[in-house]
Amino acid sequence: MSLPTPVAGAVPASPPREATHLREISPQQWKSGIAAWLGWLFDGLELHLYTLVATPLVVQLLHATSSADPAVKEKSAYIQASFLVGWALGGAFFGRLGDLLGRSRALALTIITYAACTGLCAFSQTWWQLMIFRFVAALGIGGEWAVGASLLAETWPRAWRPWIAAVLQTGVNLGVLAGAAIVGLLTLVLPPGSERWVFLVGVVPALLVFYIRRHVPEPEAWQRAEKAVGHHNPGAIELFRGPIRSTTIRTTLVCAFGLSAWWLFLFWHPQHFRKLLGGAGVPAGEITRLVSASFLLVNACAIGGNFAGGWLARRFGNPRAIAVMFAGLGLGIIGAFAVPRGFGALAWFWCPLVGFFSGVFGLFTMYLPPLFPTLLRTTGAGFSYNIGRILAAFGTIFFGLFSNVGDYRLTLLYAAFLFLPAAVIATFLPEIPTETQTRSSMPVD
Repeated sequence: MSLPTPVAGAVPASPPREATHLREISPQQWKSGIAAWLGWLFDGLELHLYTLVATPLVVQLLHATSSADPAVKEKSAYIQASFLVGWALGGAFFGRLGDLLGRSRALALTIITYAACTGLCAFSQTWWQLMIFRFVAALGIGGEWAVGASLLAETWPRAWRPWIAAVLQTGVNLGVLAGAAIVGLLTLVLPPGSERWVFLVGVVPALLVFYIRRHVPEPEAWQRAEKAVGHHNPGAIELFRGPIRSTTIRTTLVCAFGLSAWWLFLFWHPQHFRKLLGGAGVPAGEITRLVSASFLLVNACAIGGNFAGGWLARRFGNPRAIAVMFAGLGLGIIGAFAVPRGFGALAWFWCPLVGFFSGVFGLFTMYLPPLFPTLLRTTGAGFSYNIGRILAAFGTIFFGLFSNVGDYRLTLLYAAFLFLPAAVIATFLPEIPTETQTRSSMPVD
């Protein structure tokens, strides 16, 4: 269907005055913010539980003798690829539901999906069962990003967006830190071979659903837009028509390159660490604790990167900030893996530096949704941000099947070069349209 246009000569209603201090934030805004932040926190927890225990768990499910078995790398690649594909499809699917059913309803559905299926991972008996559970869990995680981001973009002050994005991304980082800490603690009390039970922690987010359904109302912007079109929402094909098409294509390309490279780094650098430590004769339990500790440091540095990215966005605009941060990510990974380095140099210097520049992904949270009209907001943000994970999935399988067994350093080095086109294309991204510009295309907030 075509996008509705305002009546000729009509003057758009002036938006209400936005809050300039925290004390002016309404109860509805606080509730939406808390729900979205907790969703991000649990996203981070769910995301990296598997990454931290992937190798020993797959070894166990395959009844392999060691992680050096080629089948371990192959099946790990398939499982991670299924997760990334599920994340991409979930961003598109639940993003569409967010536009059709409302942000609050869709947010609750995403959380219950990933919480239930993450818990089921603990009961996997074969590698393909684990792959299925990870795929379905990823559907919810991908959808939560698109829906939660739009929820805050429509309820919190526009001028605060860079800092809101930083705070939200900090929720992800804290979730990752919590996951790493939980895995580290469990290795102290559980015997080797018990890694699967860490997934039961992933059931906890299901409790958040009750809070969301009881306390978080649908944003007024979405409700007004729904009424304006008589509940006949525009189809997703509208993302590829008119002036929106250019925005969809450019944001999708940047996210595809950036997220492909980032997920290759996230998945393979812990495996590289395990190889280095195993070659040095470090016991299995100690390896898991050291890899978890490195995750803690990387994500602690990422928190600083979130706010650095926000400052750059306020100072120079979102496109330039994204370009600078992507360039830093690429150069950081090249510096880390261009030559062979020991675990200490990588874990305590180079990878934390990479973690700092990963703050770029926080910028997309508040940048992407406002680029799209209200009734295509979660659809557009979910599609353009998450489609990159499809390419990352193919990259994970490619390196898992065709690279030299255990040669993770070159895999990581090659992945770094994907950040460079992401940085270049980012300079051509549009700035967030003004209220007048967005109102000229269709009813928005």
